[in-house]
Amino acid sequence: MQIKKGELFFSKFSAKTLAVKFKTPVYVYEAETIRQQYFKLVKNVSYKKLDIHYACKANTNVSILKLIRALGAKAETVSRGEIELALKAGFKPKDIIYTSTSVSREELSFVIKNNISVNLDSLSQIELYGKMNKGGKVGIRINHGLGAGHHSHVITGGEMSKFGIPIEHMGQAQKLAKKHKLKITRLHQHIGSNVLDEKILIQAFDKLLETARAFPDLEALDFGGGFGVAYSPKEKGPDLKVYGTAVAKKMKKFCKEYGKELTMVLEPGRLLVAEAGTLLAIVTEIKQNPTRTFIGVDTGFNHLIRPILYGSYHEIINTKKRPGAGMTADIVGNICESGDVFGRNRKITPTKTGDILAIRNAGAYGYAMASHFNSRPLPLEILIDQGKVFKI
Repeated sequence: MQIKKGELFFSKFSAKTLAVKFKTPVYVYEAETIRQQYFKLVKNVSYKKLDIHYACKANTNVSILKLIRALGAKAETVSRGEIELALKAGFKPKDIIYTSTSVSREELSFVIKNNISVNLDSLSQIELYGKMNKGGKVGIRINHGLGAGHHSHVITGGEMSKFGIPIEHMGQAQKLAKKHKLKITRLHQHIGSNVLDEKILIQAFDKLLETARAFPDLEALDFGGGFGVAYSPKEKGPDLKVYGTAVAKKMKKFCKEYGKELTMVLEPGRLLVAEAGTLLAIVTEIKQNPTRTFIGVDTGFNHLIRPILYGSYHEIINTKKRPGAGMTADIVGNICESGDVFGRNRKITPTKTGDILAIRNAGAYGYAMASHFNSRPLPLEILIDQGKVFKI
């Protein structure tokens, strides 16, 4: 994505061209950005037995899944639906990990029947899985009491989190596994989403290594995801070089002491797809009251829920630059809710009805969390790849 002669372009396609051809609202994904993000992570984590399991929940479009699989990634899933989409995209059952919470017997039966590897999230899950698949290999998800993330709703570690088996209950977990002849071959943790400080991720890495010493049959350690991206100009994402250098060194040292080379599993989601996606919307009206200006667009939180759900910031730009001092306005959607606001007091190029706005960094948890609220249809999704555009 770049500005050429005052207009926003995706590869050789202007935002205006895409909006006219595919109508708005439309999600535009750039394949090259996904590739760059994937190889940036892999390059910085110099560890031989590294498995990247893409966190499908971030964006489950099958074309995106196929693209990521072609890069060499595997899949991390949280539901039967995600498993089915991963299989449809060409992932082999052996390359899929399933980690979920409050799991039904029916869903767990599907997982077992399809030979999907599991990370069990609770003592009751160990009990249920053991009764259904005695003697199997399993992973267990551990809550070390450490959590982080951009909002309380996405912190998945600590005493307020529903996720994982508390570290204090590890003895019980091992006893239950032994009771059902289950072999614990993987430990898993995930502390939260959009973590911007690599030091916290490294701290969590250390916690899992410490716990792993008490498990003799391990084949892999799954450190989860949580790698953040900078949404606002004030933010800075985690330093992947610092992170990668530290964890590779720590993992090699641990494995030497453990007496066995284990697989390191990482589960990036947002990191790979967030910056690859842009939501295009047309300005439908501009209205004012005595104190504010509102720019209304033909999309809403039914298409991008992050601002209303988390108070998240997304950069919003007019895809056509105009001369002038610009304007300050609230960017609002077309949903019948007062909270349907994409941004307050945003400075933007002088804007007119019919202009196309671009809501940036919308590739993760955008369409994947979209709904038909207000009985409005879902937006279209398109992929820009190697100078071509595809409806996906």
